[in-house]
Amino acid sequence: MQAFEMLGLSLVELLINALMVIVGWLPESLAAPFQYAFMQRALLTSILVGAICGMLSCFVVLKRWSLLGDAISHAVLPGVAIAYLLGWPFFVGAFITGALTSLGIGAIERHTRIKSDAAMGLMFTAAFALGIVIISKIASNTHLMHILFGNVLGVQPSALLLTLFSGVLAVVVVALAYRPLLLYTFDPQQAQALGFNTGLIHYGLILLLTLTIVASLETVGIILVVAMLITPGATAHLLTDRFAVMLGLSVGVGVLSAVIGLSLSVTFDVASGGAIVLVATSLFLLALLLSPSHGLIARQWRRQRYKNG
Repeated sequence: MQAFEMLGLSLVELLINALMVIVGWLPESLAAPFQYAFMQRALLTSILVGAICGMLSCFVVLKRWSLLGDAISHAVLPGVAIAYLLGWPFFVGAFITGALTSLGIGAIERHTRIKSDAAMGLMFTAAFALGIVIISKIASNTHLMHILFGNVLGVQPSALLLTLFSGVLAVVVVALAYRPLLLYTFDPQQAQALGFNTGLIHYGLILLLTLTIVASLETVGIILVVAMLITPGATAHLLTDRFAVMLGLSVGVGVLSAVIGLSLSVTFDVASGGAIVLVATSLFLLALLLSPSHGLIARQWRRQRYKNG
């Protein structure tokens, strides 16, 4: 385990050094803040979260699972509280309760008449209420809620390593299962007819989302994780009708939002998570207006052309 951790930290150091080479090309006024180690970790973490969430965002948007990210991020609260009571790492308790809640949502959706939005509302409010009850019985000055509102500027190497591990795992899974995931996203019946185990794909994708959310919560917090699981995919969906292109655009939007948002947060001394989300939202609004196929301006122009022609 120690050897694995050392290898991971070495990889983190290698990635940071590579980033610093790129940062070195920037004007001195922009590059100056990144001479500090905590800013370097924040930059790498933001890029990782932007890329991972951007990739998974395509599946979330196309499967209409936007509420699922919010549900999982709130459902981890009882796990955080129980982990604190037992002296476990927060990640362990958060992942267990997040996974149980997300699997419960999937089971209710697939095996009952209850629709997905109602299943998510039922499960995550129940889990969130359980967390509040547990926390209310803990006689401690420690505020467990802070674990849900991470600070990317205060990321520790261990948390960064966890985010990196979850990101590598997500990329490997999507790369190896790209075709079944693609089929399941657009046509689950066809995927099942071709012999793919749609139940395994369904729960596997939910668990992958859970791992990504939980691994990112401690570093960047609820708001950023939920926003980055929706906004990049929604932006890319406005720009293309091809899934492979959408995947690349979504990752690009996530990374670009992370870098610009972090830079703006340093320049104007504002919350980094909020700045990143606002940049991502601004990119979405630009796509909504200017997209050649689905943008409001293009649609209005085609409508006016049709009336005149």
